[in-house]
Amino acid sequence: MANLLGLKLHQRLPILAGAYPCSSWVTCTSCSVPKISKIVKKWNTRTPRRLILGLGASFWAQFMSMNDRVGGKSFVASARQTGAVEQTLKNVEWPEQFPFKDEDFQRFDETPDSLFYEAPRFVTHIDNAAIAALTKYYSQVLPPSNTPGVSILDMCSSWVSHYPAGYKQDRIVGLGMNEEELKGNPVLTEYVVQDLNLNPKLPFEDNSFDIITNVVSVDYLTKPLDVFKEMSRILKPGGLAIMSFSNRCFWTKAISIWTSTGDADHALIVGSYFHYAGGFEPPQAVDISPNPGRSDPMYIVYSRKLSTA
Repeated sequence: MANLLGLKLHQRLPILAGAYPCSSWVTCTSCSVPKISKIVKKWNTRTPRRLILGLGASFWAQFMSMNDRVGGKSFVASARQTGAVEQTLKNVEWPEQFPFKDEDFQRFDETPDSLFYEAPRFVTHIDNAAIAALTKYYSQVLPPSNTPGVSILDMCSSWVSHYPAGYKQDRIVGLGMNEEELKGNPVLTEYVVQDLNLNPKLPFEDNSFDIITNVVSVDYLTKPLDVFKEMSRILKPGGLAIMSFSNRCFWTKAISIWTSTGDADHALIVGSYFHYAGGFEPPQAVDISPNPGRSDPMYIVYSRKLSTA
């Protein structure tokens, strides 16, 4: 039987944001906010986003987590349930219309992203275990190195793409925000500097890529449907789009709906982008977390462009 999923969205605790106006990478791990994927009667069941949640367990879990992390910059935002992510996109009964509102894609920091990403960050944004898990997954699903005619787009790329060591194709394009980072990425054969939140139009021909990858960046897209429609346009029929994410983010730049929901919810959110963009097979979710509870979790939501699209 299909699941009829509902939305109970809470605000992202502006009291915390005011106390810790961070601008660096932070952990969005877990608190007891209600799940989008909780079965309710209607999708449009919502908690007002401006509702003050009070000083309950969720608040104190977040507050204590921020104090415990380096520089008070970490923040707890979602709870991981074993198996929950992989089940989220099974037998979904999607509403007719995209269920999210403009305010769901607002961010605490609405200053230009070009300023935020102006300085290069030659760091990794997930821990080594999560990186290894993602690289292993790529080794299983990406075409073998030097496969003739293969083109890959690493969207929201940086100085590292986490592909298998020595991985090569005739064309691997990186699209990202910082030119110095992109120049330093050894796997790329070319790169494009572009802010997808200002211009979601991808500068590529129709049906030109076999694979699109995106690592821990889908949570920053403020126009995700536009971007996913473009992904469908530039993928070859049957082409694969792989969106990976963890529970870590630049919290002030992540969209509101992301910071106010949990890991399984995030899979549903990304799955909805594929569904409502059109032209994709039903999305699927995979939990590749290497050491649950002991290292950063790692999740994949993927889909293929319809062969007839």
